[in-house]
Amino acid sequence: MTALQEQRKGALLVFGSAVAWSVGGAIARFLSVTDSWTIVFWRSVFASAFLLGFMLWRQGLAGTRRLFLDMGVPGIGVGLCFATASTSFVVALAYTTVANVLLMQAGVPLIAALFSYILFREKVSMATWLAIAAVIGGVAIMVSGSVGGEVSPIGDGLALLIALAFAGATVITRRHAQVAMMPAVCLGTLIAATVAASMASRFQINAADTGLLILFGALNLGLGLAMFVTGVRLLPSALAALIGTAEPVLGPVWVWLVHGEIPSQRTLLGGSLVFLALLAHLGWQFHQNRKDVQAMPLPD
Repeated sequence: MTALQEQRKGALLVFGSAVAWSVGGAIARFLSVTDSWTIVFWRSVFASAFLLGFMLWRQGLAGTRRLFLDMGVPGIGVGLCFATASTSFVVALAYTTVANVLLMQAGVPLIAALFSYILFREKVSMATWLAIAAVIGGVAIMVSGSVGGEVSPIGDGLALLIALAFAGATVITRRHAQVAMMPAVCLGTLIAATVAASMASRFQINAADTGLLILFGALNLGLGLAMFVTGVRLLPSALAALIGTAEPVLGPVWVWLVHGEIPSQRTLLGGSLVFLALLAHLGWQFHQNRKDVQAMPLPD
């Protein structure tokens, strides 16, 4: 597989993860469970079961055990990052608005780019910086009608922690591309389930919620994580995080299609800006890669 084909595969996988994660809001609207920690617990349990089952199916028992042993410190770091992001999200919503959290998450590509440059001197093109600025601006327009006027140090601090953790997981996965991170995200879901178990008020759920939480955990969270850590290894950190910002744009679309909640004009305008920025940048990126490949001298 050529470098260009690898980047295309990586972009499709990361975009697929954003699509998988974006349906979470539509699924959550059907749940009758009111305790957020109960939802996090069962969602994380089903995500862990999906990821572990997938590894056992692909690698067998001995191969899966080897994957966990080989992930080392980078894998533990990625697992802690995703566990931090998923648990902080729930707690943050108790103190601040969804809009504030989404606005902070729009900064993930910027944080990932800065991490990559400061730590590993991974250069970021001017086109990528412009695309990051456009995405932040688009998400700002989307949430401008509902951003809370009051500042919550705890809520907004946790929202920043989510962005830092997600950017950190992106950079670590990219930097250690030779390490399979599937067991790392499985570890992350197990950590999240353990934390949620200590905070949940109850664990009983009815049959309907069980089915929904299987979808919420296995497909929304588990499949999304699996595609993300597989695709991000093939892309620059900033580009991978940039593609991942399609999630908050697609979320309102699914809620509109499933629940009939019509997005506001600001949501449509901001979302359109984000999508145009992503499409334009991806088109430019692949065009540049194709030019680089064509300019390479042929072997004698």
